[in-house]
Amino acid sequence: MKKAGILNRHLAGALAGLGHGDGVLVCDAGMPLPDGPRVVDLAFRAGVPSFAEVVDGLLAELVVEGATAAREVREANAECAALLDGLFPALALVPHERLKELAAGARLIVRTGEARPYANVLLRCGVFF
Repeated sequence: MKKAGILNRHLAGALAGLGHGDGVLVCDAGMPLPDGPRVVDLAFRAGVPSFAEVVDGLLAELVVEGATAAREVREANAECAALLDGLFPALALVPHERLKELAAGARLIVRTGEARPYANVLLRCGVFF
C-alpha cells in the first residue's frame, strides 16, 4: 500500500499511464463529461474535494508544461482565477465552449466536488528531463 501521494488507486493508475503531451482535465462537479476520455470521479459532496486540493495533489505528481482554462473564470470565480494565475504564469484562456471541446481530446478527466463556476483547467503533461 502506498503511504504518500495520491492514494486513490484509479487515479494513481491513470496518472502512471500518461505521457508527454497528454491532456488532463481537472473539472468542477458541473462540467459536462464527454465520451471518450477516462474519467476518475472524486466528487463526494458539494465542495469535497475542492478544485484547489485536487490540482495541488496532481501538481505534486505530474510534470505540467502548459495549462488552459475558460476565460469566464476571471469574472465568475476570482478565487479560482487567482489560483490558476499563481500556478501557471503562462495560462492560456479560451471561451468555456472551446474548453469543453478540448476536453474531448483529453486522455484523463478528474472530476472534483467543486461547486463554484468555471473551476476547470486542462493540463498538458510534460517530461521530467
